[in-house]
Amino acid sequence: MALSIEQIRDNTARARQLMQRSRDEHFSIGAFNMDNQDVLVAISRAAQKLNSPVLVEVTHDEVTSIGIQNVRDLVDNCKIEYGIEMYVNLDHGRSVEVSKHAIDAGFEFVHIDVSQANHDASDAEIIRQTREVVEYAKYTGALVEGEPHYFGGSSNVHAEDIDYEEIKMTFTKPEAADAFIKATGIDIFAAAIGNLHGKYPVPKILDIELLKQIRNTISQTTTISLHGGSDTPAHYFTEAAQVGVGKVNINSDLRYTYRTNLEKVLADNPEQFAVVKIMEPVRQAVQAVVEEKIAALGSANKAEMLAHLKGNSI
Repeated sequence: MALSIEQIRDNTARARQLMQRSRDEHFSIGAFNMDNQDVLVAISRAAQKLNSPVLVEVTHDEVTSIGIQNVRDLVDNCKIEYGIEMYVNLDHGRSVEVSKHAIDAGFEFVHIDVSQANHDASDAEIIRQTREVVEYAKYTGALVEGEPHYFGGSSNVHAEDIDYEEIKMTFTKPEAADAFIKATGIDIFAAAIGNLHGKYPVPKILDIELLKQIRNTISQTTTISLHGGSDTPAHYFTEAAQVGVGKVNINSDLRYTYRTNLEKVLADNPEQFAVVKIMEPVRQAVQAVVEEKIAALGSANKAEMLAHLKGNSI
């Protein structure tokens, strides 16, 4: 069921308050990708168990598979069923059009990533399209995230080592970040400090000193996000939260856990074709990963009581 504009604005106002609290209290929110309903249930259970606010996010593939309005409805149903503080994020939205659709559906967070669809997009084009989404989002109050250039890696399991000399060439420059934020008006800036999409044979190394420089250079009202949070040593999450990172994206760790555990339960139950009957161990395994990330991010016991969920309000 579509939300009213009043409900959407109430949700986005709460989302903005959460980002402010994360900066003031030095914790980060996990933004967990939802491949399907089993993963959504696992995220919801972890959030309920640890009393943590969470973001559920979808990329192009998940939007294509599930549908923007269906994502909104599924998340709202879980918010009520589990009594949790949960928001929806469009992750790496490839166009202004799909970003506007997500805003219309009541997504509280929208990430417009022009370079995702066109790696060769000019700075001017990235700024123009990002700014267009920022202006459109003012109607609902949705928070808009942006990034000035293509972000490396992919949400998969990689066999190659990380070439840090190459990666360092794409690191965020604090002054450039500040200029991009001022030119676009975004609420959330996606920083590159060694974080990469995907899982690799070696742990990721984050440049926390660079992160501090970025935080000290840009507006204090701008939230910093880190993409590629999978396969990252937990101490980096704690350090990043202390510096002022408000949002960390987790995708590949969930996908890997889901896939490997699904393969196991299928192999252990070769005669069971009602797969729904054997999925609980898979959900539990994904939930354990979400709980681990929540603990590292420091968001446990940071959820607000959702009295507004009583009755028909969402």
